[in-house]
Amino acid sequence: MAVKKVFICSNCGYQASKWEGKCVTCSEWNTLLEENIEKPTKTSQKRGIWADTTKSNVPTNISKIEASKTPRINLPDQELNRTLGGGLVPGSISLIGGEPGIGKSTLLLQLALQTSLKVLYISGEESPQQIKMRADRIGIKNQNCQIYAETNLHQILKAAKSEIPDLLIIDSIQTIQSPSIDSISGSVTQVRECTSDLQSFAKETEIAVMIIGHINKEGSIAGPKILEHIVDTVLQFEGDRSHVYRILRTKKNRFGSTDELGIYAMEAHGLREVANPSELLLSQSDEKLSGSTVATTIEGMRPMLIETQALVSQAIYGNPQRSATGFDLRRLSMLLAVLEKRAGLFFGQNDVFLNIAGGLKIQDTATDLAIMAALVSSLHNIPVNNKICFAGEVGLTGEIRAVNRIEQRIEEAARLGFGQIYISTHNQKSLGKKSFPIEIIHLGKIEDLMNEVFS
Repeated sequence: MAVKKVFICSNCGYQASKWEGKCVTCSEWNTLLEENIEKPTKTSQKRGIWADTTKSNVPTNISKIEASKTPRINLPDQELNRTLGGGLVPGSISLIGGEPGIGKSTLLLQLALQTSLKVLYISGEESPQQIKMRADRIGIKNQNCQIYAETNLHQILKAAKSEIPDLLIIDSIQTIQSPSIDSISGSVTQVRECTSDLQSFAKETEIAVMIIGHINKEGSIAGPKILEHIVDTVLQFEGDRSHVYRILRTKKNRFGSTDELGIYAMEAHGLREVANPSELLLSQSDEKLSGSTVATTIEGMRPMLIETQALVSQAIYGNPQRSATGFDLRRLSMLLAVLEKRAGLFFGQNDVFLNIAGGLKIQDTATDLAIMAALVSSLHNIPVNNKICFAGEVGLTGEIRAVNRIEQRIEEAARLGFGQIYISTHNQKSLGKKSFPIEIIHLGKIEDLMNEVFS
């Protein structure tokens, strides 16, 4: 093997023969790291140790290729099934990323123990005894789960070829090291080459592979960007460790939609699936309090009802504060400006605090109407009926704009027992003459909200 020293960008994987302060490809500073690259000679073996060298690969006419009849693997975790697009595809490779301690290892270990599939769980971070301690807490059900603490990629692939599992789990890709690459584990070269070998192994053996990836301080998956291009599915595990809820989002999926997400609750015995998040995110109290309203939002492909809480109080220290938890602070400032300009309500001498209950981070603009109602409710100390919910985007002119997928929002509100829902008049055309078991009230401007709710 011929050894060559190169400088590789840790952000995009660009290779340079000498060190440069700025990467010419991604324009990032101080990301070029020196690594040793081993180039295979003509006599060296270029295929993996798992490959069948008797098979030859030749071009085939697309009309003569038989479609795979292998069905998706139905997992016991329905939230994970949803994010994968209806199940795990044999021969696919999936990547799960997330912050430290968010529950990535717990999620996949829980899957390995609950499924009836034959699973080979590779751990490069924990010993078998440590994994057994977590397995006892979760509860062991799968007797076909094999634990293998190893970081050598060749040994891992030999064990996988010997065991022939239905599912191979790698925890994590940053700890795996290929002996044919002269660089430390977690480096750009190691991560890229190990993932590429795992992809080839999955395609040739039809064994599904799920790998865990670390993230960097910016929140993206650590390693070269090509890592996300190699894999078939990229899932992002999100959530605040101070709250119990976790969200599994689909960032890339070659076999399904990228609009799906799964919701979990972290408990003492592991992650619990949340089939109906609306009931958990809404207040269970019947007491009427000012500053609390209910908004309809869409997370992925599923509608949810969430509680928005606002607190408007007089500024004591002379410098009014603006704080938002789970919502864009700049959009909150915009909504306050619209209320002052179009409704004649002044918040200039008041502290304004906004909170999305449950620790969720909302980007759906359909929550504007509910947030405005909560702000007015807290300002005038007038409670809003807890059987009312809102779905509408507010423009700078004070008009209430239409939102997408209004039918799903209305049906979710009706299913949870709400009596009224306030929406934009511009959504009336999309509804047509359809009837819903809930009273629908149409609003055109902010003035209509003031007259209908706070008159």
